[in-house]
Amino acid sequence: MNRFARSLALIAALGLAPWAGAFAVTGAPATEVAPMAKVAPVLLAQAATTEVKKDDAPAEAKKEEAAPVAAAAPVVKKEEAAPADAPAAAAAPPVPNKGDTAWMIVATVLVIMMTIPGLALFYGGLVRSKNLLSILMQVTMVFSVITVLWVIYGYTLTFGGAGTFFGSFDKLFLKGVTPDSVAATFSKGVYIPEYIFIAFQCTFAAITPALIVGAFAERIKFSAVLLFCVLWFTFSYIPIAHMVWYWDGPDAITDAKTLEAVTAGAGFLWAKGALDFAGGTVVHINAGIAGLVGAYMLGKRVGLGRESMAPHSLAFTMVGAALLWVGWFGFNVGSNLEANGVAALAFVNTFVATAAATVAWSFAEWMSKGKPSGLGAASGAVAGLVAITPACGFVGPMGAIVIGLAAGFVCLWGVNGLKRLLGADDSLDVFGVHGVGGILGALLTGVFAAPSLGGTGIYDYVANAAGAEYSIGSQVWIQLQAVLTTLVWSAIVSFIAFKVVDMIVGLRVAEDEEREGLDISSHGETAYHS
Repeated sequence: MNRFARSLALIAALGLAPWAGAFAVTGAPATEVAPMAKVAPVLLAQAATTEVKKDDAPAEAKKEEAAPVAAAAPVVKKEEAAPADAPAAAAAPPVPNKGDTAWMIVATVLVIMMTIPGLALFYGGLVRSKNLLSILMQVTMVFSVITVLWVIYGYTLTFGGAGTFFGSFDKLFLKGVTPDSVAATFSKGVYIPEYIFIAFQCTFAAITPALIVGAFAERIKFSAVLLFCVLWFTFSYIPIAHMVWYWDGPDAITDAKTLEAVTAGAGFLWAKGALDFAGGTVVHINAGIAGLVGAYMLGKRVGLGRESMAPHSLAFTMVGAALLWVGWFGFNVGSNLEANGVAALAFVNTFVATAAATVAWSFAEWMSKGKPSGLGAASGAVAGLVAITPACGFVGPMGAIVIGLAAGFVCLWGVNGLKRLLGADDSLDVFGVHGVGGILGALLTGVFAAPSLGGTGIYDYVANAAGAEYSIGSQVWIQLQAVLTTLVWSAIVSFIAFKVVDMIVGLRVAEDEEREGLDISSHGETAYHS
């Protein structure tokens, strides 16, 4: 009991007094517009952004887009569009687009549904009945704890200011954020309320560590789960998200000089040109390798290979997979931050890639084992969703189908052949699906984003048009650097975090508690009563 109380105190301390800004970048003042990312320098998924403008966009924004921008300041400054003799006091703040705002609210709710109940049911069906409530509790509590930490310090360290690996503390406790604060999208002069951007990004931060718990399900202490996730969120999720997604927004780019300044202040991988539309590196590779490290460090489950470890309810797993598929439209399509043609492209790609992966996994299983299984179909769907995540706004539908088919075959190998080679007891195949699928999707994004293969190519914010050149080889090399950076960073952080947790509260429950089941031993309740 003392250990448990001490772990809770440590979790609270980490949440309320984050490491004093040792890695924060100084001298990066908070701005009126929250910077966004998910593109490479001068890059954007929406090659047709300037052609697909919403009819209800603010009139001022449309005027700004129609006229050349002569100043280096972001177009968000309304005084630039006002007559020369207009008094400075009359300058109006940017007006968020109501259609985009409504869509982002819906997208945020969809991603919440992905985790609770989607992921919780998917994982819950895969464990044995004596551990059902424990996995539901782990997913729910991790999601809840990270949600609180995100608004306290996660958001500011990820999107609060310029820096190579971390942001700043300028928006600690959401300082300075009001209902009138706006966040940039991927179109110049188009905004959404900053609060909904904070909430949307929070769902990504909260679901990612929840994915990890599947790798060491059925044997880890509940206190260890919570303490590890706090440490990992702080030192792995936040910096990877900042490295991949942070930049100053499109309005900050008006010419080559301002582009250079934006690139200098952007995250490490954004500055390199890495493409990750919705979280292939940030979410899936990041979580996948952390889960693999955890599986090694906790060891194998008692009785593995000698006792049945079969899923106790494939019905739960199928329902969970279906909820994940539906919720993933919020995850991928919402990452566009606007309701426009590129959002429609991301929707179609998410749809067809997932279907293709389901077909590929099922047929491969049918050919190799003689029968297609429901578990295989559910796993194939998730594999397709993972693989298309980094690519959904950059590739064309045919490219998405190829990515989905490849994910079905490759991830099936990942949870069978590769799993045997690695020798780790990754209970619910977190690395085999999320790690392998994320790596595959990230690399193939560099291939199928090429206009010659139906992709959107590279968007040039200086010329305000799609770039004329695209090198598949160069982009795949950049994607590989992003993959390797994420793998190494997350693996090191995870190893250290598990070691720290083991020293403080211990990682694994006693053998008799594991045999009894974590529902009873950790939570004092049971999911089923005879």
